[in-house]
Amino acid sequence: MNAAKKPSAKARKGATPATIALNKKARHDYALEERFEAGLALQGWEVKSLRAGRAHLRESYVLVKGAEAWLFGAHISPLPSASTHVDPDPTRTRKLLLHRAELNKLIGAVERKGYTLVPLALYWKRGRAKIEIALAKGKKAHDKRAAEKERDWQREKQRILRHG
Repeated sequence: MNAAKKPSAKARKGATPATIALNKKARHDYALEERFEAGLALQGWEVKSLRAGRAHLRESYVLVKGAEAWLFGAHISPLPSASTHVDPDPTRTRKLLLHRAELNKLIGAVERKGYTLVPLALYWKRGRAKIEIALAKGKKAHDKRAAEKERDWQREKQRILRHG
């Protein structure tokens, strides 16, 4: 008889978080500086939808109101089997769970230094939904072109080195 293979210690601990959604546009539109990990206050149907991978961060943003951080515009599509006694709102405002020191740092950067808070990724960590947010400054059009040119040059350089 074959015994069931045990998962490795690394797999049990959840060393590699399972990504639910990415905001690729954020890396293009903003110069990202400091990143933070926050928890999300979710309802039951939202957790089920996230497990099914039905979330989008494309048009979402984070605001700090009354010493709390809030996620606006993130779209979590309800499953067709969502409960009948709950009225699911896919784009409702969700509270972000951060430590007080992190919140104070974010509030200072956003209010005094003119930074923006941008959600980058939504993922699972030890069975909990987490969101990665970043302090960012908006890029101008010429900055975006320069970044694209640099990226193309790096790609071309790698190609030359590989085949040269």
